[in-house]
Amino acid sequence: MLKRFLPSGLPGLLMGLVLALLCLPVVAVLASWAALDRQGWQLLVEMASTVLPDYALTTAALCLVVALGVAVLGSVTACAVSLFDFPGRRVFEWALLLPLAMPAYVVAFAYTDFLQFSGPLQTALRQGLGLEGRLLPDIQSLWGAMLVFTVSLYPYVYLLVRAALAERAVHLMEAARLLGAGGARRLREVALPMARPAVAAGVGLALMETLADFGVSSYFGIQTFTAGIYKAWLVMDNRLAAAQLATVLLLIVAALLATERATQRRMRFASAGVRPGSREAQPTGLTGARAALAWSLCAAPIALGFVLPVLFMTRPLMASWTELPWAAFARWSLNSVWLAAVTALLATAIAVLLAYGQRREPGGPQAWAARVVSLGYAIPGAVVVVGLLLPVGWLQAWLPDTALGGLVTATAAGLIWAYLVRFCSVALQSVESGYARIPASLDDSARMLGVTGAGLLARVHWPLLKRSAAAAALLVFVDVMKELPATLVLRPFNSDTLAVVTYQLARDERLGEAALPALALVLVGLLPVVLLSRTLRSR
Repeated sequence: MLKRFLPSGLPGLLMGLVLALLCLPVVAVLASWAALDRQGWQLLVEMASTVLPDYALTTAALCLVVALGVAVLGSVTACAVSLFDFPGRRVFEWALLLPLAMPAYVVAFAYTDFLQFSGPLQTALRQGLGLEGRLLPDIQSLWGAMLVFTVSLYPYVYLLVRAALAERAVHLMEAARLLGAGGARRLREVALPMARPAVAAGVGLALMETLADFGVSSYFGIQTFTAGIYKAWLVMDNRLAAAQLATVLLLIVAALLATERATQRRMRFASAGVRPGSREAQPTGLTGARAALAWSLCAAPIALGFVLPVLFMTRPLMASWTELPWAAFARWSLNSVWLAAVTALLATAIAVLLAYGQRREPGGPQAWAARVVSLGYAIPGAVVVVGLLLPVGWLQAWLPDTALGGLVTATAAGLIWAYLVRFCSVALQSVESGYARIPASLDDSARMLGVTGAGLLARVHWPLLKRSAAAAALLVFVDVMKELPATLVLRPFNSDTLAVVTYQLARDERLGEAALPALALVLVGLLPVVLLSRTLRSR
């Protein structure tokens, strides 16, 4: 059946092997339950009565507050820039995306450096007011993590709600106005209900990022499922315990993914166009106090999620400018760039072949394969690590004299494998959006002219897919540059990346040295933000 991915049998067989490798981590985590013996079940019972409740309560509290925070921030800012006109609105339309360029762990490091007991703010307060002791709550806590995730992840909700309001709510707002509804009532009873599926989808994406995080939870000492997985594997050296925690986390993420998919389906309905020149199609003008309030509501999340963290990281960077390890920084950058470039090329190639196969036979195995690959981004890096290392352990136990396990652990091949499991779905979504803009009539015309099989992909589809493929490669490149959990465990010896070095230096309280690689990651993260803002502006 897999031979139908491409015209010839060998490429189809290779694609089947690639898909098997991409699915292996999830299969290995689920299969770990079959390896449980009596001692394993006893350990599971002990975990259920000791650490599991703490992990569950902490993760639930974190997700609940983050969900509420991103829903409020994302919805309010999207409504402000979509439905109202005020000074600075055009700038806020793209500036509200800037926190997407900031990895959450970089935001955590920046706030810790500035707000901790020995930081510049508390030091200045003690000197200026003549006080002693701690003057501010400890940022390295659960509430601090809630703040960091909220200001870092609200753009997911902002993007989807803004799109929903811009594309679907305008003509209904006009109809409500013609029926005599006031502005507040139109906002409350028309715009916000229309945006509910978008809010739910954005919250689901933000929560999946929260559950997948390791840098913030580990640095702040929060007992989440992800931190528990690494502790069970690396500290307790208990692979079964790590696998069981990974399974619980995988089930939570699967439930979130199903919810997000359901809300995305609810967002797919048709809307009539708006009459040219309609007054309601234009944002409502605000002046005075209302304009100032809208401006403040949009400026606050940008300041908290991007401007202040950048300033906080720039201060120690400038203070130790002459002492920065520029030679080491070049090595870290080179390691990050080549890993990200290789992964981006491979992920884009896999995505193009999968999307091409799905276009040839929409109801065939290609569609199933695409759905399987699309699940990868929802799988936390901790689960991917466990899913890759478990088969290695089984292989070494079965064949103790073989060196096959060494091909995965602490090698670039194993690290790229983990990256592909997570980020192939990012490339696939971009390529599929490119294919959606290619009419099927072009395929029919090419076949009538004798162009079929691989020639159809190379001569007809690829010239039209270049921009989508380039965007896919860029997105994967940036995601790999910022990825921390899998890189931290699977990276080759003496081959640190910018993300790993940033985490390690910050964990050792060397925040001045961590500022340089952290700001480099922010600059790289700005690339897809610029691309996204240009796309939204063109639409």
